[in-house]
Amino acid sequence: MSEIHTRKPRSDGERSRNAILSEAAKLATVEGLSGLSIARLADAVGMSKSGLFAHFGSKEELQLATIDAAAVIFEDEVVAPTRAVPGGLERLRALSERFLWHVEEMVFPGGCFFASVLAEVDTHPGPVRDRALATVVAWTGELVAAARDAQAEGDLDPAEDVEQLVFELDAVLLMANAMFVVVRSPEPIERARVAVERRLAAASPRVVREDASVDDEVRAGDPAGSG
Repeated sequence: MSEIHTRKPRSDGERSRNAILSEAAKLATVEGLSGLSIARLADAVGMSKSGLFAHFGSKEELQLATIDAAAVIFEDEVVAPTRAVPGGLERLRALSERFLWHVEEMVFPGGCFFASVLAEVDTHPGPVRDRALATVVAWTGELVAAARDAQAEGDLDPAEDVEQLVFELDAVLLMANAMFVVVRSPEPIERARVAVERRLAAASPRVVREDASVDDEVRAGDPAGSG
């Protein structure tokens, strides 16, 4: 994700533009980025087409600005809250949880903005796809960095393939997102939380897993828990 910069006071024009783009990002997850026309957005925000056109000179400019706005929202809601979390493993957990939270809280009504947009533009090369893909690559980088830190700190097995781990975690998050959008039920989110924890447990250092297995065997052989 892009670095967080100190924000300067916004002019009325900037506030208006940001409000328009926030609505555009939400609308794009429901009607698609290709359905995001100046006429449609003007209707959604209650502005004239000429007033909106003053902010965006073309449909592509509107789409690119919308992706940038969605990236800021994703950074603020998902990534930034995890930056102060100590330890790579806990940050990896926090990133996964914040992603699920932003889906469940419907920060974007049609689910994760970038999952939605990339599914729409993945076969259409050009600036719009490139801009959306850049944020997805940055998100994956955040997960990989946290996982590498966890491995360096001894909280993941040294033999664990970090990129494979992240691929599997991200797949769980995206499935939860897709199913939540369809069913509007907390079940996919809760199942994803369980899946994330199971995968992280499987990636824990082998000595920890072996100790846990021994403890399980002891408990199984001594149901009363006596010494």
